[in-house]
Amino acid sequence: MNTVILIPARFASTRYPGKPLVELKGVGGVAKPLIQRSVEAARRVSGVSGVYVTTDDEQIANACNNFGVGVIMTSPECRNGTERCAEALASLHDPDLIINFQGDALLTPPGFVESLIARMRDDSDALVATPAMRLRSDEVRALQAEEAAGRVGGTSVVTDGQGYALYFSKRLIPHLPDGSLSDGLSPVRLHVGVYAYRPEALERYAATPVSELETLEGLEQLRFLVAGVPVAVVDVATPSFALRELNNPEDVGPIEQALIDSGLE
Repeated sequence: MNTVILIPARFASTRYPGKPLVELKGVGGVAKPLIQRSVEAARRVSGVSGVYVTTDDEQIANACNNFGVGVIMTSPECRNGTERCAEALASLHDPDLIINFQGDALLTPPGFVESLIARMRDDSDALVATPAMRLRSDEVRALQAEEAAGRVGGTSVVTDGQGYALYFSKRLIPHLPDGSLSDGLSPVRLHVGVYAYRPEALERYAATPVSELETLEGLEQLRFLVAGVPVAVVDVATPSFALRELNNPEDVGPIEQALIDSGLE
């Protein structure tokens, strides 16, 4: 299949303005902007015909030109990464699949994306695919503590018997009765924010109004469920390291340590 990776990037992040240009050091103290490291992570995915950054910001576009990746300029009116991918679709040459690779998720294992591509190849009914992984019980307890303190620490998902999403939430789902966390791995599946779309799915997304659930949860993928677009959830192995994203300045240190531990310059 003709598979293209798009990396949506915007400068005006609410929590961390300008974060695509924040420099991160790897092995040997080499500093590279976040957007470059995200492109390098996307290029480690096999079976992909191209990687592009899609943005509305000239500073980000100029940085991308400096390290040699194609840029698709999109409107500043795009409200999320999926809308940005939908707009960029017109600039691509007949893709079979479009991958939305989060610009702040530079530690995403390439195998996660390759699993999405395989699911979409084998399941013609799936219009969207996204990964999820089982959380360790101690990780769930930490998230429960975050919830009790009024903070949100991740997105969980539940599926039907065929592996299609029933619901995504920033709350922990499903309900966990006593004894649910007695094993090493819990029943909770953490959603990893990477997506594979067929062009039809992006076209339907762009034509669907923002739903109340999308607004309440702050989760763009809920628009697919409201529109009746099937979203396949692909189970991926829980990695040995935390999939930390760059959301706040205090995330820089742990991410740099993860880069060093992974041997990435």
